[in-house]
Amino acid sequence: MKHQFLKAAAVSPDLKVADPAYNAAQIIQTIQAHAEKGTELLVFPELSLSGYTCGDLFFQSALLDGCLAALEEVAAATKDKKMLVYVGLPVAYGDKIYNCAAAISDGKVLSFTAKTYLPNYGEFYEQRHFTSGRGLDGYVSLKDGAASISAHSIVYDKEHNVYVACEICEDIWTASPPSIEHCRHGATVIVNLSASNELVGKRERRHGILSSHSRKNICAYVYCSAGMGESTSDMVFGGNNMIYENGNCLAETKPFTDDPCEAEIDIGYLISSRRRTTSFAVSLGDSPEDPLYRWAPASFVTENELSLRDVDPTPFVPHDDGERRERAELILNMQAHALAQRLKIVHAKTAVIGVSGGLDSTLALLVVCRAFDLLKKSRDDILAVTMPGFGTSAKTKNNAVVLMQALGVSVRKIPISRTVLSHFKDIGHDPDDTNTTYENAQARYRMMVLMDLANETGGLVIGTGDLSELALGWCTYNGDHMSMYSVNSSIPKTLVKYLVLAEAQMLGGRAEAVLMSILGTAISPELLPTDEKGEISQKTEDLIGPYELTDFYLYHMLRREESPAKILYLAKIAFKGQYEEATLKKWLVNFYRRFFSQQFKRNCLPDGVKVGPVSLSPRSDWRMPSDASAALWLEEAEKL
Repeated sequence: MKHQFLKAAAVSPDLKVADPAYNAAQIIQTIQAHAEKGTELLVFPELSLSGYTCGDLFFQSALLDGCLAALEEVAAATKDKKMLVYVGLPVAYGDKIYNCAAAISDGKVLSFTAKTYLPNYGEFYEQRHFTSGRGLDGYVSLKDGAASISAHSIVYDKEHNVYVACEICEDIWTASPPSIEHCRHGATVIVNLSASNELVGKRERRHGILSSHSRKNICAYVYCSAGMGESTSDMVFGGNNMIYENGNCLAETKPFTDDPCEAEIDIGYLISSRRRTTSFAVSLGDSPEDPLYRWAPASFVTENELSLRDVDPTPFVPHDDGERRERAELILNMQAHALAQRLKIVHAKTAVIGVSGGLDSTLALLVVCRAFDLLKKSRDDILAVTMPGFGTSAKTKNNAVVLMQALGVSVRKIPISRTVLSHFKDIGHDPDDTNTTYENAQARYRMMVLMDLANETGGLVIGTGDLSELALGWCTYNGDHMSMYSVNSSIPKTLVKYLVLAEAQMLGGRAEAVLMSILGTAISPELLPTDEKGEISQKTEDLIGPYELTDFYLYHMLRREESPAKILYLAKIAFKGQYEEATLKKWLVNFYRRFFSQQFKRNCLPDGVKVGPVSLSPRSDWRMPSDASAALWLEEAEKL
């Protein structure tokens, strides 16, 4: 289980009703195939050794004895295999018959979970044959010892911090399923052995319930249903298997397709999510035998490499065109409505914004226009200011002006070079020395111009900086770092361009043409002189790393709380063939170094709207001391 990814599968094998020897052979064949794949958790359907549709044959001792013998054959087949297997069978215990799920690992039957039934539950006449396991607590004798039987059991691999609990069919449909208590007692994975017949609309219902249960319990849910080998006298079973993780469907076998349902479950992510949810209380108990639940120890996980799970290189950006357009419209509306509310509350007459011809200021200007339209205010009161300096290229300057004109806002051109040179003289700085002072003096003077214009016109200065820049501290303290309201503060750079693109496609005409030109321009603060051809010489991504890597690292560090080693492992998968491992490591180390050292800038951010799950606002989302040490993270990252 490398980096806490658990490889799980749900399989509905071909079976014959009331033929446990045949069914065991099919299950053993499947176990062997999945052992070669490195599957660590393998789940079969409810009553998979006997068949679910045996009817009154369940009363026959021959069938009951045959299933127990078949179970021991299946258990033997798991010997020396790093795998936890669940199979279903009827079990005679005392003078009753129970519908059970057996947990098996390394040649042993670890425990039996007996199905519980609600009063008056009568689907398929199950209570004609089976007794509810509620309150059951005992041991079933086997050839090589005994295994506990109860309504609840959790199998755990302490070495790898994996806890797996079992439910059977009906449990998933109840208002208060056992999974709630299972998860409260430490289970991060729930398996459900089911026999759910196919009906129109039932597949959709399964998706809704599994998504809800797994999200509510912050767990993974492996659901395995009876397949096509069952009797079709009155109904049909299709083997519609699903694996969910915290509300998200990782894999599904559609009805009547006969394929295995396989996925890699991120146990680390589930544990981390629970730690962040303080209302979610877990009680693991002080001993292997919890007073309420049977705990069966096992060692069943391996060191698999990821093979089934896709790792998204752009986790902030939807891949489906329709979903991306819908998401863009929602975000733009959130930004615009938040800004409109702020403008209205403070009775601002104008909005003042610096427009460089780059992506961030372009997006901010588009949002300001939307906000003014919502307020039914004239766009003449949007004061868009271009402030060319030492590094401004002709292309970006022209794009800025054309964009302002296309959007119908007030255009202000205020060159800053002469004033900044005067400032250099005042502080004794050599203008030929293009150091940090040379760069930051321009950024701070630009902000002074905007702030004073806002005072002069009774307006607000609108910030343009994005989430990725805040993560790296790629902004001038009290320069572009500051504003009176920041509309892009929770928008990562990889998402900014898609928002601009969406608005371009909606606006069309002259606006679309200039927006497409801006989208094709290299990202730069334009604070250093242009080259001999008048082109941009200072390219941001050459200095701080590709933004797609920054955003990937940021998402996995903050949203999923993953370690440097796990993040690099995932990055190698996500960016395979695009970046060498040394490059990924270089920028990962750079990310951690800058993220920690630049917290002082984030601790005094202006107000800004949150639109997604990741934000660095010190007031609501990310609280960290400015002098926190990065040593622990850097040590791990540098040793990779």
